[in-house]
Amino acid sequence: MYFTTYEYNKAEDIGVFLKETKEIISIKGIFQHMDRECPESMNEFIEMSDADLIKDMERVIKDNNFEGIPESDVKLCAPIPYPKRNIICLGKNYIDHAKETQGLPGGTEDIPKFPIYFSKIASPAIGDGDIILNHSEITDMVDYEVELAVVIGKDGINIKKEEAEDYIFGYTIINDVSARNIQRKHGQWFKGKSLESHCPMGPYIVHKSKIPFPVELEIMSKVNGEVRQNSNTKNLIFDIPYIISDLSKGMKLKVGDIIITGTPAGVGLGFKPFKFLKPGDIVECYIEGIGSLTNKFEE
Repeated sequence: MYFTTYEYNKAEDIGVFLKETKEIISIKGIFQHMDRECPESMNEFIEMSDADLIKDMERVIKDNNFEGIPESDVKLCAPIPYPKRNIICLGKNYIDHAKETQGLPGGTEDIPKFPIYFSKIASPAIGDGDIILNHSEITDMVDYEVELAVVIGKDGINIKKEEAEDYIFGYTIINDVSARNIQRKHGQWFKGKSLESHCPMGPYIVHKSKIPFPVELEIMSKVNGEVRQNSNTKNLIFDIPYIISDLSKGMKLKVGDIIITGTPAGVGLGFKPFKFLKPGDIVECYIEGIGSLTNKFEE
């Protein structure tokens, strides 16, 4: 199933996206048929979700003739507009990207021997079609990074690698927009990754039942139609089971946590000369099985 947060008739709601008909069904209607109290936000929905609930929802949708809203009639928001905690990020988690960013702070080895973790504020995250602010008063080196995001579905600590999938709710796309001069200036990545609007997310969260595990998905970004990044998540240096297990050692992962798993080669910093975003640029981030997240850079 594909889950979305959206605006329709000036009201925000959460719903299920029907890929075949390109319609959205409000979760309120589905929950009424199940005689259950409806969640008010995506975070609340993820908290109450389990395999049985997802199956019940699929059955209700199949057995009832819901009147869906055409996707073209709604404004898609970030699926989780206000994450409960900072987004957990991995740096240099594709070999080709690790090589192209040599010289950035965050590790002494070109190819990390251990995961490089940092965090990113998204308050709020922006959605498909929203504007990425340029913050031209402090940076002229804004970069794009397409990343697979893992949404945690239940609390866990000291999770075994072979049990990692049990703790996943689903997957979405995040563009880890980065101000490169600020990264270098401060000698760490938090500030340069956390400027307002620099976390596009979406267009949907895809439930894990729709994505085969291990996760091997084509991942790509384009700027003004030009392919910049093109890889597959099977090329992660540290894969999803490793990341979840390693992060959870002595540190509780909580339901609703979002982990972004790194970006492949082809970011603006990797070109000579650099190809940072310019006013009016259109950035498209695509991941197989999830969709495309498209945003414009502020003019």
